[in-house]
Amino acid sequence: MLAIRLPDAIEKRLASLATETGRTKTALAREAILEYIDDLEDSYLAEARARLNRRTIPLEEVERELGLAG
Repeated sequence: MLAIRLPDAIEKRLASLATETGRTKTALAREAILEYIDDLEDSYLAEARARLNRRTIPLEEVERELGLAG
Protein backbone atom coordinates (compact mmCIF):
# COMPACT_ATOMS: atom_id res chain seq x y z
CA MET A 1 0.00 0.00 0.00
CA LEU A 2 1.17 3.49 -0.80
CA ALA A 3 -0.16 6.78 0.48
CA ILE A 4 1.05 10.02 -1.05
CA ARG A 5 0.26 13.66 -0.55
CA LEU A 6 -0.19 15.66 -3.71
CA PRO A 7 -0.10 19.42 -4.07
CA ASP A 8 -3.59 20.88 -4.38
CA ALA A 9 -3.13 21.73 -8.07
CA ILE A 10 -2.24 18.14 -8.96
CA GLU A 11 -5.01 16.75 -6.78
CA LYS A 12 -7.54 18.97 -8.55
CA ARG A 13 -6.27 17.93 -11.99
CA LEU A 14 -6.42 14.27 -11.00
CA ALA A 15 -9.92 14.62 -9.59
CA SER A 16 -11.09 16.45 -12.70
CA LEU A 17 -9.63 13.80 -15.00
CA ALA A 18 -11.21 11.05 -12.90
CA THR A 19 -14.59 12.71 -13.18
CA GLU A 20 -14.25 13.28 -16.93
CA THR A 21 -13.10 9.72 -17.65
CA GLY A 22 -15.31 7.91 -15.17
CA ARG A 23 -12.29 6.28 -13.58
CA THR A 24 -11.04 6.50 -10.03
CA LYS A 25 -8.14 8.67 -8.96
CA THR A 26 -6.46 5.47 -7.76
CA ALA A 27 -6.76 3.83 -11.17
CA LEU A 28 -5.36 6.90 -12.91
CA ALA A 29 -2.47 7.20 -10.45
CA ARG A 30 -1.71 3.48 -10.78
CA GLU A 31 -1.65 3.75 -14.58
CA ALA A 32 0.61 6.81 -14.50
CA ILE A 33 3.05 5.17 -12.09
CA LEU A 34 3.20 1.96 -14.12
CA GLU A 35 3.84 3.86 -17.35
CA TYR A 36 6.57 5.92 -15.69
CA ILE A 37 8.21 2.82 -14.21
CA ASP A 38 8.16 1.14 -17.64
CA ASP A 39 9.90 4.16 -19.14
CA LEU A 40 12.50 4.26 -16.34
CA GLU A 41 13.23 0.56 -16.67
CA ASP A 42 13.72 0.94 -20.42
CA SER A 43 16.01 3.91 -19.90
CA TYR A 44 18.13 2.23 -17.21
CA LEU A 45 18.39 -0.96 -19.23
CA ALA A 46 19.52 0.98 -22.30
CA GLU A 47 22.11 2.87 -20.24
CA ALA A 48 23.43 -0.35 -18.70
CA ARG A 49 23.76 -2.01 -22.11
CA ALA A 50 25.46 1.06 -23.54
CA ARG A 51 28.01 1.03 -20.70
CA LEU A 52 28.77 -2.64 -21.33
CA ASN A 53 29.33 -2.08 -25.04
CA ARG A 54 31.08 1.27 -24.80
CA ARG A 55 34.52 1.48 -26.34
CA THR A 56 36.50 4.41 -25.08
CA ILE A 57 38.92 6.20 -27.35
CA PRO A 58 41.86 8.06 -25.84
CA LEU A 59 41.93 11.81 -26.52
CA GLU A 60 45.33 11.50 -28.20
CA GLU A 61 43.88 9.06 -30.74
CA VAL A 62 40.95 11.36 -31.51
CA GLU A 63 43.28 14.32 -31.94
CA ARG A 64 45.53 12.29 -34.28
CA GLU A 65 42.58 11.14 -36.40
CA LEU A 66 41.29 14.71 -36.69
CA GLY A 67 44.72 16.13 -37.47
CA LEU A 68 44.80 18.12 -34.26
CA ALA A 69 47.84 16.46 -32.71
CA GLY A 70 50.69 18.90 -32.28
